[in-house]
Amino acid sequence: MAVPLNQALRVGAYVLKQHLIGRKRYPLVLMLEPLFRCNLACAGCGKIDYPAEILNQRLSVEQCMEAVDECGAPVVVIAGGEPLLHREIDQIVEGAIARKKFVIVCTNALLLEKKMALFKPSKWFTWSVHLDGDQEEHDKSVCQAGVYDRAVAAIARAKQAGFRTIINATLFSNAEPERTARFFDDVMAMGVDGISVSPGYAYERAPDQEHFLNRRRTKELFRGIFARQQKGKKRWAFNQSSMYLDFLAGNQSFHCTPWGNPTRTYFGWQRPCYLLGEGYTKTFKELMEETDWDLYGTGNYEKCANCMVHSGYEATAVTETIRRPWRALAQVVRGIRTQGEMAPEIALDRQRPADFVFSRHVDKALTEIRARKTKQVAEPVD
Repeated sequence: MAVPLNQALRVGAYVLKQHLIGRKRYPLVLMLEPLFRCNLACAGCGKIDYPAEILNQRLSVEQCMEAVDECGAPVVVIAGGEPLLHREIDQIVEGAIARKKFVIVCTNALLLEKKMALFKPSKWFTWSVHLDGDQEEHDKSVCQAGVYDRAVAAIARAKQAGFRTIINATLFSNAEPERTARFFDDVMAMGVDGISVSPGYAYERAPDQEHFLNRRRTKELFRGIFARQQKGKKRWAFNQSSMYLDFLAGNQSFHCTPWGNPTRTYFGWQRPCYLLGEGYTKTFKELMEETDWDLYGTGNYEKCANCMVHSGYEATAVTETIRRPWRALAQVVRGIRTQGEMAPEIALDRQRPADFVFSRHVDKALTEIRARKTKQVAEPVD
């Protein structure tokens, strides 16, 4: 594992505390999206399909710190959009670190070298550079040539400057085990501190709807990848729990924990999770207490049918590790099984049909934005 020891211990202690006090639902990672604007338009992304008026909105530093304090999760992942487009991103990071949070900034790295001087290396801080495969695969995924090379150069510069740096890889149906294994070899040779990997989620607004993996294909893909790791005795450092990786290979029957990675965006607290915007609340307390969590998750909701993404299942794996450490230890000793029968799958026969609510959120936000602008124009200037 590539998770730093101090982070693993603090997060483990936090989870254990929640377990001991009997708290049923609690956040593990705050997903903070201070803006939706991005300098790329990836075919598999469903995060940036908004009118310009919404893409131009930003969470303030104060709003971001309120979210950090309100949520209380030990880890803050700052995503988007491209967070380095936020003019006060350095202040957001500094504020979260001052609160003793482990901060991970997810970036496509196009602005990383330019903005790097605004940040300081710290045990509390990590760059997570988005790479979806080797040069050809990544540039195709982000729909722009040359991005892979710029990202690799930025990784080298970040490591040279002393920053903890990982890569975040999202895999789609065109991923091949052998090629992905070579890609993992390549990024480890770059000197990265870890790999975060996940199958892509089928965003309903993503331009490319043909290359998302179903659960069976996901498990077969990861079994193929891990089999090559074991055969070649490769040393890949994953920035994820071993139990989650074992789940990706089809060896664990987990249900997702949507409240484990609560998301704060311009719209508010996103219900129910980072991947689905089925409604928004004004406060974190409302999100946790007033969301009907049983409506969501694989087996409950059509949009969740094929999801195996870390934002929903990593929290499940971590909680399972803390609650049943003997089971997690046995898994580590055994390793990730790449052959034989897979764990039972969740039945989909009782899931409710998808509800498409995107336009309602957008229309409401646009109405509020335009009303504010009209009020500002109408107010007299002193």
